[in-house]
Amino acid sequence: MLAELSLALSVGWAAYLVVLSAWIILQKRSPASALAWILGLSLLPVVGFALYHWFGPMRIKRQAVRRRRNRQRVGSVDEWTEHATLAALAQQPTAARAITLIQRITSQPISTAQRIDMLSDGATTFDALLRAIAEAQQHVHLEYYIVEPDHTGTRIRDALIKVATRGVRVRLLADAVGSAGLNWRFLKPLRDAGGEVVFFHPFRLATLKPLLNLRTHRKIVVIDGRVGFAGGVNLTDQQDERQRPDAFRDLHLRIEGEAVHGLQAVFIEDWMYATRRPLIQHGLFPTLPPGELAAQWLPSGPDNRWEPIHRVMMQAINDARQRLWLVTPYFVPTDAARFALTSAALRGVDVRLLVPRRADTLLVTLASRSFFDELLRAGVRVFEYLPRMLHTKAMLVDDQLSILGSANFDERSFRLNFELCVCLHGQAPASTLRQIIETDLTHSREVLRPRVLPLWRRLAEATARLFAPLL
Repeated sequence: MLAELSLALSVGWAAYLVVLSAWIILQKRSPASALAWILGLSLLPVVGFALYHWFGPMRIKRQAVRRRRNRQRVGSVDEWTEHATLAALAQQPTAARAITLIQRITSQPISTAQRIDMLSDGATTFDALLRAIAEAQQHVHLEYYIVEPDHTGTRIRDALIKVATRGVRVRLLADAVGSAGLNWRFLKPLRDAGGEVVFFHPFRLATLKPLLNLRTHRKIVVIDGRVGFAGGVNLTDQQDERQRPDAFRDLHLRIEGEAVHGLQAVFIEDWMYATRRPLIQHGLFPTLPPGELAAQWLPSGPDNRWEPIHRVMMQAINDARQRLWLVTPYFVPTDAARFALTSAALRGVDVRLLVPRRADTLLVTLASRSFFDELLRAGVRVFEYLPRMLHTKAMLVDDQLSILGSANFDERSFRLNFELCVCLHGQAPASTLRQIIETDLTHSREVLRPRVLPLWRRLAEATARLFAPLL
């Protein structure tokens, strides 16, 4: 009897390992990742299937199917603007490559704006946002990773209540994890005024995985389809220097013109996905005259296998000839990103990396520093911003291309979160971004070779680097 039971268990164990290995291998993950899953889950019979179901890539694939359906219901961006291609940019090989790449992997065409303002820090951003909300006539759409029920969140909520009471349609989409502090009592006055509030990937037993990953890290505001905001600033006192002296240093964008239609499309897709119902209202995409500034939205997330932000940034780094300046609060590069940055520096490009002296998590700080030695050897100039936490996410390429938005320079932003960046073509926005970065560099300290560190520090950095794919 014991021999028969032992044989049965052995056969069952072997069958389990074969099925589990085949399941993981068919996902075509990286070899290291696939082997890690196989070895780890082989020690957890039965439970391994559940773990891989919730934490593996299959869930992302199912989410992608649902989001693609929503995208098809929104329609083609090309139908919303008559001036999607700018002849001048088509004559510039670098710009043409970026424009074509973005359109093919995101369906977002090049468009134009009449005005683009880069807003430094939260105070400037919140003041501009409150003015724009007060002027709304038809609708106000907001999507945020973090909305806090603090002083800043209350100011925005009360402004939304005021316009909602006069008939403006207010729709707020907040991430269920990032905005976990929002409660029924805080939201009730807005809902009573007619505002709609929806949470992105709220916690349910059937959606345990989105609680941990697959967050919307986007910061979007669209007002009447004419004015839009996007960037890195969340709705929290932590990003308002008037409320806290240690508030994050950040960068946001205000844009007017037909390019706002692309931002509107991203919001509508996310709203339809979260609510599972269509969004129908007159005036979502008003006819607007073309502008002189070129802009192209770059949405990215686990529903897009092409990793748009990651891919476009790698293309931009490879195309850089004179200048490549990168600002990010979390620098945990992929192998491709690390290779691209060092290659650019080795071929003589002025590559600069600006990060906070200390990120808001020690593990990220240590992991980031583990890459410094290689960057410095290749000729990358590395700077640490000293006054406070630097939350800006921006890339400047050859004074011609500016990329800014919500995405950090790490695997989580490239592959797990729903992010949104904008690519601005031309010298005018590049000049503004350059001035902003140069200002921040004056408050930074350059990291010089050699970095002489005690053994415990080198060991801590190397250990933190092991967690890079999870950060």
